[in-house]
Amino acid sequence: MPDLLALIRRGIRLPPAGWMLAAMLAFYVLAGLFGRDPWKGEDAIHIGTAWHMLTYSDWLSPDLAGRSFHEPPLYYWSAALTGKIFGWLLPLHEAMRLASGLWVTLALTGLYYAGRELYGQESAAASPLLLAGCTGLLFHAHDAQPMLIALAAYAGALGSLAAIGRRPRLTGIFYGIAVAGCLLGAGIAPTLPLLAILPAAWWLSPDRPKALQTLAIGLGIALLLILPWPLLLLAIEPARLHGWVATELAPLQTPFSFTGAGRFLAMLPWFAFPALPLAGWTLWTRRKNLAAPAQLLPLIFLLLTFLMLALAYRPRQIPTLLLLPSLALLATPGALTLRRGAANAFDWFAMMSFSLFVALVWLGWSAMALGWPGKMAERVVVLRPGFVGSLDWSDLLVGLAGTLWWGWLIFTAPRSPYRSLTHWTMGFTCLWLLATTLILPWFDYGKSYRPVAQAIAQALPDGHGCLAERGLNDTQLASLAYFIGIEPAATDTTEGRKCDWLLVGGETRQQLAAPDARWNKVWEGSRPGERKEKFRLFQR
Repeated sequence: MPDLLALIRRGIRLPPAGWMLAAMLAFYVLAGLFGRDPWKGEDAIHIGTAWHMLTYSDWLSPDLAGRSFHEPPLYYWSAALTGKIFGWLLPLHEAMRLASGLWVTLALTGLYYAGRELYGQESAAASPLLLAGCTGLLFHAHDAQPMLIALAAYAGALGSLAAIGRRPRLTGIFYGIAVAGCLLGAGIAPTLPLLAILPAAWWLSPDRPKALQTLAIGLGIALLLILPWPLLLLAIEPARLHGWVATELAPLQTPFSFTGAGRFLAMLPWFAFPALPLAGWTLWTRRKNLAAPAQLLPLIFLLLTFLMLALAYRPRQIPTLLLLPSLALLATPGALTLRRGAANAFDWFAMMSFSLFVALVWLGWSAMALGWPGKMAERVVVLRPGFVGSLDWSDLLVGLAGTLWWGWLIFTAPRSPYRSLTHWTMGFTCLWLLATTLILPWFDYGKSYRPVAQAIAQALPDGHGCLAERGLNDTQLASLAYFIGIEPAATDTTEGRKCDWLLVGGETRQQLAAPDARWNKVWEGSRPGERKEKFRLFQR
């Protein structure tokens, strides 16, 4: 007991290193991966696609609800494998979502080594903490999301290229793996900055002849890893390969969008906080030494990535993730050289903000599970009609542990350049953990298609035969496939036209209407709390 009290009083050591840093980052990676259904949107789409690959052993190319899904396969391979390995221990969708945890871990690890190479051992821990602390990453790091592979590839490539003068052999190996992983995981467009950075990496190398050999070896390794999949696909399913290539090249044939570039920039102040202002501080304080590799390598890579996004993507949050590794790397010196007043203000902002939000989450949990305060409890039901809260002791214990960890971190973290950064990243993680445990049932109730899928399954008789669909989006198709194992045929296909059952989705009477008088409505429903989106099941 005295040893335990001494450990508690000793507090955290800063900068975090070794097992302490690993534990903090593992806490970040795991918080939010478990305890919830596939949520509508990309999470459900990618889990449904990995489920099809695992269920039907169709490992060559991804399928979404039995239809060709022109996406590169690496994320679905990894998710199907984690589902197969851990499916006995966890619900299958949670086991598949572990693949996202794996790719985020690789991204944090790669950025740690990049920070160590560019700024030294004492600064290395700041780079992954900055990446983890970016507001935008937290919302997507715990979903099933192939773009996380590109995030890991970017961090790994920056880490390997930063070491080109000291460890040329390892640079070639890891750079080649990063390029191959990015193309097989996220596609052609995200891979372009990894190729475009080569001249700059060669120019910044202290030994350019050796750097040329290193980068050539890296490209050779990338080709060896990439080529087997498209060649096999060309031999077995050439139409699929042609469809994938056409899908990948289509965005690159559009003109550069200045409007899109402006929207990406407008998104960054909140999406990349606090890395963006800290990166600006780094560039200001080191403005006389911008040509040094420590500043120039991540800055060039940031600009190349931004140009690629403005060319190939609509302004959305998910592709914006690709700006975060280079921003976090640029922000590393700035985070550790803040003036005392700014560092203290950032520290107090982090502690006060997240403590307030933690208190609000506990208040929301009380309204949801205990019915107090009464007005908030009424609002809970208004926003999610039909929701009934309950007291889950396991969630309560996890929430208490997370809150105690946050309190311990506040009172024991010593004065250090790392203090404000640690409080920000761990405070954000604690808040996310509490939100995805204490009030997760309320979120899950409105974001999952499980109730709709189960109601459709109950309305269909045993041996119902072919089911066609009209107006269902990818999320709904993937959810039907995952939750009840039904993959409807499209009405414009030969199989769909022959079906005696039809599932229609939409928001207006016209969209939900039967094709003609031969069809009888059997069931109608929607997600809990959803007022616009409805579904109707018809029998011929």
